[in-house]
Amino acid sequence: MIERKSWQEFRTIGLLWWVNRALHLFGWAICYQIEADGSLTDVYPARVKFRGFAEKHEEEGFKTLSAYLEREMPLIAKQAKE
Repeated sequence: MIERKSWQEFRTIGLLWWVNRALHLFGWAICYQIEADGSLTDVYPARVKFRGFAEKHEEEGFKTLSAYLEREMPLIAKQAKE
C-alpha cells in the first residue's frame, strides 16, 4: 500500500526534522524552499557543514513527533500486523 503524502505534511508532523537529524551525521540534509505565501516550492538534498539542531528545535521536534505518534500509533500498530 502506498499513499502519497505532501512534503508539507512530512515537515509538519516532524519527520523531516527527524530524518535530517540522521542525515546531519553524514553532512547531508533535505532542504526546502518556502515562499512568502507559505507555499512549498522546492525540496532537495544538500551537503551541509552543520551537525544537529539547536536545543530549542530539538525540543520542538520531539514534542511534534511525539504528538504525531500518539495520534497515529493505533493505525501504525495495526498496519504492522497486516
